[in-house]
Amino acid sequence: MPEDQSGRGHRFATRLSHAGRAGTKIRGFVNPPVYRGSTMLHTDCAERMDSSKLRLEQSQAYGIMGSATHHALENVIAEIEGGTRCQIVSSGLAACTVPLLTYLSAGDHCLMPDSVYGPSRAFAGGMMRRLGIETTFYDPVIDAAGLRGLLRPNTKVLYLESPGSHTFEVQDVPALAEEAHRHGARVLMDNTWGLHYFQPFRHGVDVSIQALTKYAGGHSDILLGSITVASREDWEQLRQAALELGQYASPDDCWLCLRGLRSLGVRLDQQMRSGLEVAGWLAQRPEVKQVLHPALPGAPGHELWRRDFTGACSLFGVVFQPEYSREATQALIDALELFGIGASWGGFESLALPTTGLITRTAGSGDFGGPMVRLHIGLEDPADLMADLEQGLAALRRHGSQPASVAPDPGS
Repeated sequence: MPEDQSGRGHRFATRLSHAGRAGTKIRGFVNPPVYRGSTMLHTDCAERMDSSKLRLEQSQAYGIMGSATHHALENVIAEIEGGTRCQIVSSGLAACTVPLLTYLSAGDHCLMPDSVYGPSRAFAGGMMRRLGIETTFYDPVIDAAGLRGLLRPNTKVLYLESPGSHTFEVQDVPALAEEAHRHGARVLMDNTWGLHYFQPFRHGVDVSIQALTKYAGGHSDILLGSITVASREDWEQLRQAALELGQYASPDDCWLCLRGLRSLGVRLDQQMRSGLEVAGWLAQRPEVKQVLHPALPGAPGHELWRRDFTGACSLFGVVFQPEYSREATQALIDALELFGIGASWGGFESLALPTTGLITRTAGSGDFGGPMVRLHIGLEDPADLMADLEQGLAALRRHGSQPASVAPDPGS
């Protein structure tokens, strides 16, 4: 694994094993307990009033403010992301929407990449629009000069997602963040793909978003999100907004995520290596036009990935030769035995999803010259996965090329 990216002394695997725990010299169980509850009792009125003044801290005046279970998880995520404070929320989507509502008001303008997570796009076109917030979707590979031309006097947020969750465009985060800050806008980033491997606050990001549902939980059995910041000002705004919105996560899910995080280092490492092995094998196949894996040499965005990241996750896209139809790629997926057909990723299991026709683009991005499939590589042996894909490719060839249409769907 890469060495400690936060400068706090220990390497990543060591910190994952020890963070959020009472310590090795404290008598008791290794893991912290689950704290469930709504009402907190206080010793006297003075102590109760003191707790009420600590709404922005990790206080326990009432259940909605979180428990020791929540705070332990928040501390671990903040350390992994290289920030100072973290707010745990109910889902990955909530982690996207809460900061947007924190920093945007009626009359404001937001910039979002055209490759953004589908439900985030739907939120921009739905609730944000109804609240009087305008969103412009931009080409995700835009440079600083191009971004400058899109910034308006009322642009308050630049939203980033790098790589994009279906087509894996890598954004020049430092350059875009610098341009946005020069304009006075906040920089929000969905960093789920880059968990640990991309340190957002080193590259100019103000707010880092994680879907803890994915690699952090690791077992496809929780819904959870996190929002991490580095400055006191951002923390005060974000924490207040989360409390006003009533954002709360199950302590049981927080505890499961803490448990999942203990094995995150070895899972990330294994899945990165397996993902690159499978991606490299697919890149040599005659049926494949291009593999969209930023860590693969020659893939789009590889140079930016090599500059800014220390590793990669195991989610990537495959573009097939243009003579194959959308239905042929669906036949490939249907023929797979080890890959489930599911919208999430980051768990122990491998997944496959069709991409072409199931994503929305409005800024002219996302055309890669052939039908596309998204793959997530789990913890199975990569040799078995490649054998499964081999028989899936046989189904692709048998199906041939037949035109069809599929209604757009935001996907996941």
